[in-house]
Amino acid sequence: MNKRFLVTLLTMPLALASAFAFADDVAGGPTVKFSGYGTAAVTKTNTDEAQFARPNQAAGADKTARFGVDSNLGLQASITANETFSFVGQTLVRKDAVDEFRPELAWAFAKAKINEEFSVRVGRMGLPVFMISDYRNVGYANTMLRPPGEVYSQVPLNSIDGIDGTFQRAFGETNLTAQLALGRTRATLATGPDSTIHIQGKSIVALNLVAEHGPLTLRFGRAQTKITIDDSSDQNKLMAALRGTGAAFHLPQLGTLADDLAVTDKKASFTSLGLGLDWNNILVQSEFAKRKTDSYINNTTSWYVMGGYRIGKFLPYYSHANLKSDGTVANTVPAMAALIPLSVGVNTLLHTRNLQEQSTDSIGLRWDFHRSAALKVQIDRIKPKNGQGLFIDAASGFKGPVTVGAVAIDFVF
Repeated sequence: MNKRFLVTLLTMPLALASAFAFADDVAGGPTVKFSGYGTAAVTKTNTDEAQFARPNQAAGADKTARFGVDSNLGLQASITANETFSFVGQTLVRKDAVDEFRPELAWAFAKAKINEEFSVRVGRMGLPVFMISDYRNVGYANTMLRPPGEVYSQVPLNSIDGIDGTFQRAFGETNLTAQLALGRTRATLATGPDSTIHIQGKSIVALNLVAEHGPLTLRFGRAQTKITIDDSSDQNKLMAALRGTGAAFHLPQLGTLADDLAVTDKKASFTSLGLGLDWNNILVQSEFAKRKTDSYINNTTSWYVMGGYRIGKFLPYYSHANLKSDGTVANTVPAMAALIPLSVGVNTLLHTRNLQEQSTDSIGLRWDFHRSAALKVQIDRIKPKNGQGLFIDAASGFKGPVTVGAVAIDFVF
């Protein structure tokens, strides 16, 4: 792990720099800037019956404090060739679908500034589905210690490989930004401590609209794609059993059910609204989102609201977040004794998704003790509604609520 990490960090900027060997000598040549960010955090809970983790982590914290839940490190290289062309590469090291710190290429794009209002990027960019998509892993840039999982767990795809265009214009005192992204992506998802599957998103179309007027920011986002998960052995066995049983018992509805449950080029969308206010010493941030899919992955409604007030270098804050399931595919297996195991399998698949409903009340304090570093303390009271919520590795009968505490130092350089 350490060797891969060092190799990635060292070779990524060099590879980017070499791409500019052909660039004309403009004011002494291309300019190269290195920057980075990170979070060093310790997280623990008041229970050993389940683990608290960030979205898509393979392992989390319980009564034993863990360093890996909220900690990360990012390094970015930005190269400006001239007034038109620039390149950016960013490596992010964190614990995600595999329970060890591993580097990932978060960004790697070339940007062309067509004029003062319009620019185009090609390569790997952040998928613009949230209000803080581009900097959700940069703890220092955010008030809260972590983005609310109720909303930010609903799209496990972090980046897009493709092209985007951004248009910016000021209308009086209001600045408008419109971004349209097209492409595809692939992500590894954790299904257990030692197991993963892969989700593919293709034909992605993402629209991001932002209006800024003084201290107020309003945002609308919409992303749609076709998703595929084809390497889940449990899912594949269930689909095969439904189709085989349907053919054997002359029950065509079982084949239809298998088609409805399967995640193969299924339509999925995520629509969100965001609001931000930074007025005098008052901070407010909120997002509301709806997820919809044509598969066993359930439709959801999620939202949060956060409010804080600056007192010198200290910023106490409170947030409330909620995640609700809006339903999924109906189980149409007939009530026959011979089909009970099959019906149980379908219910297990569907029920697992609906168990993720929960709400969280959080209080926290941010202390900007240095011009490029902040100390944060946050306590969350998480209440699962119909089962384990977003907790992982939950014991039988686990219900919550659970108290989660974390202390973090966020920094940029």
